[in-house]
Amino acid sequence: MTDTPAPVRPDRRAELAAGLARVRTRIADACAAAGRDRGEVTLVAVTKTYPAGDVVALAGLGVTDVGENRDQEAAPKAAEVAAAGAMPRWHFIGQLQRNKCRSVVRYADVVQSVDSVRLAVALDAAAAAAGRDRSLEVLVQVSIDGDPARGGALPDSADPDRGLDPVAAAVADGGALRLGGLMAVAPLGWEPERAFARLAEVAQRFRDRYPEAAALSAGMSGDLESAIGYGATHVRVGSALLGMRPTLR
Repeated sequence: MTDTPAPVRPDRRAELAAGLARVRTRIADACAAAGRDRGEVTLVAVTKTYPAGDVVALAGLGVTDVGENRDQEAAPKAAEVAAAGAMPRWHFIGQLQRNKCRSVVRYADVVQSVDSVRLAVALDAAAAAAGRDRSLEVLVQVSIDGDPARGGALPDSADPDRGLDPVAAAVADGGALRLGGLMAVAPLGWEPERAFARLAEVAQRFRDRYPEAAALSAGMSGDLESAIGYGATHVRVGSALLGMRPTLR
């Protein structure tokens, strides 16, 4: 039996509420500046290293989507949050190893970091074996700078495992998966405007081929305004929402 997390202290709840209000205002202002409807952008609260009690408190404040980077932390945290009666939509947003697929499909609603055909095939097999009652939504992580040494499918590559087209096709063909769209991280050293302008070009070509896969997850605490300006539908926010991140152990 999974223990329920201890309730957060009143001062911590106040901190979370204040952080959430600030982030929501930033998103609303960015949408207004871009001429977009606020309802087009989903906040994904990135809760890695933060306790399950914070997730429960955020859910109580109206946060519907939560992101985690590491399965060894996310799996027990998701169980604790469920035991407390909170049911956020869980996004796995970190680098995913194929041997972790069987664990991730048990709690994740969305996997945002699929960047190879081999991973897509392994995830599809794991989702099918888990007997899920709904398809697992997948966002293909795309490389903005095309550096094969970094994570992300390569948008202008014919590589049969890492090329964006083969990866997207593998997800779309997966019987237990649903292709939702794209995810990206601005490369180190790139100005956000340059990065997200490039991403918008890739996303437009992608939507031409997969019009129903319209999700675009881009932007974090420091650059969410720019990402929204270039069409992001999901922003992944950690420190601006929850405060300075505890040191990883």
